[in-house]
Amino acid sequence: MIISKKTSLKNNKKKIYFSKMHGTGNDFVVINNIKNNNFFSNVTIKNLSNRNTGIGFDQFLLLEKSKIKNIDFFYRIFNSNGKEVYQCGNGVRCIAKFIFIENVSNKKKICVSTKKSIMFLEFFDKNNIKVNMGIPIFKNELIPFQINQDKKKYFIQFNNKKIHFYVVSMGNPHCVILVKDINRIKIDIIGKFFNENIYFPKGVNVNFVEIIDRNNIKLRVYERGVGETLSCGSGACASAAIGILNNFLNKTVRVSLKGGDLNILWNGEPYSLYMIGPASMVYKGFFYL
Repeated sequence: MIISKKTSLKNNKKKIYFSKMHGTGNDFVVINNIKNNNFFSNVTIKNLSNRNTGIGFDQFLLLEKSKIKNIDFFYRIFNSNGKEVYQCGNGVRCIAKFIFIENVSNKKKICVSTKKSIMFLEFFDKNNIKVNMGIPIFKNELIPFQINQDKKKYFIQFNNKKIHFYVVSMGNPHCVILVKDINRIKIDIIGKFFNENIYFPKGVNVNFVEIIDRNNIKLRVYERGVGETLSCGSGACASAAIGILNNFLNKTVRVSLKGGDLNILWNGEPYSLYMIGPASMVYKGFFYL
């Protein structure tokens, strides 16, 4: 599929090639910016993300050259509202698949970084990619969550009811809420409420978890700057980490999202957490910048 605009173009407009990809339904535009210095404003990204008048995506990923020894690539993540964030579990699997498909590297194991995270990627099998997501962060000031005392569980008043939740960072902030029936929650209303709360100065990804058994959970995620998506890789990691830390779950967890399943493995602190899941190329195209 080719996306273009057949109008008269000024000489200063540049043709930008992109790949449309998804990881369990969480969709991305991926651009190879290694040999270029293309700049994309917040407004440009927001316009491109529009599913009616643009390409449409949950997040915009830029693959760039690393300036750090032993890190193969640097990449940047922008939500559909144009704001930059620093972690995306589904996105990093798509980055790995993009590097492989485009022959950007012939390494079997790749190290990539964002401004806040370093991840190690490898192909688990022909369909799935294994990602070392690092060690989950539970310190409030590092999440950030503006409560002085670190606790395992917190609560907040919402419509005269208490919502109990847990907090963790996987390189981006998450709160985890356990629910009895994942299909009966007001995800947009509660998700917006948490994101507008002063306790989360950078916003927060809100994870609603229904525990099926000690090895299986269902998950819906309200992503900051996006809303509910079909999948959230870092949300799956955060939810499994909370369950394992609090002994609700075993060390291997299958996370079922609307867009598909992810497998999470974690032996607890101080070990790294691993995510295994697919990534798919949908089509390639171009637009004029």
